[in-house]
Amino acid sequence: MELTHFNEQGRARMVDISDKEVTSREATAHTTVSMDSSTLTRIKEGKIGKGDVLAVAQVAGIMAAKKTSEWIPMCHPLPLTGINIVFSDNGLDELYIEGTVKTKGKTGVEMEALTAVSATALTVYDMCKALQKDMVIGPTQLLAKSGGKNGDYQRPTTP
Repeated sequence: MELTHFNEQGRARMVDISDKEVTSREATAHTTVSMDSSTLTRIKEGKIGKGDVLAVAQVAGIMAAKKTSEWIPMCHPLPLTGINIVFSDNGLDELYIEGTVKTKGKTGVEMEALTAVSATALTVYDMCKALQKDMVIGPTQLLAKSGGKNGDYQRPTTP
């Protein structure tokens, strides 16, 4: 596949999407925050001094998805039509974060989904770092995307 983020001088550019068709596009990304079981228990029980970790982190992920083009230099600003962040865990020491982003546009929302789960995880870390500084974030990965000329993608194995 040809890389399109370079101009005729080999310098970075934002890809011209002027002639692309508007289609429905969706992407889902996932990340994990590994922590002590006592930290996860306190998050789930709402016993973190800074407040409701999952509620704050969820809002942070949504806000980050909307601002992705301000974080990632070559991303196009997109009119997002839906953002959903959901949490689950392994009941022991891992918090799972999944984010799905939707738009009707000329380019995909993979970066918005990845940014959403990353910001969500970073917010969990920020709110819990007084309890535990050695939490680990990742892996962060695209699970699926649909829409656009390159077609659909589904990660072969799920986390």
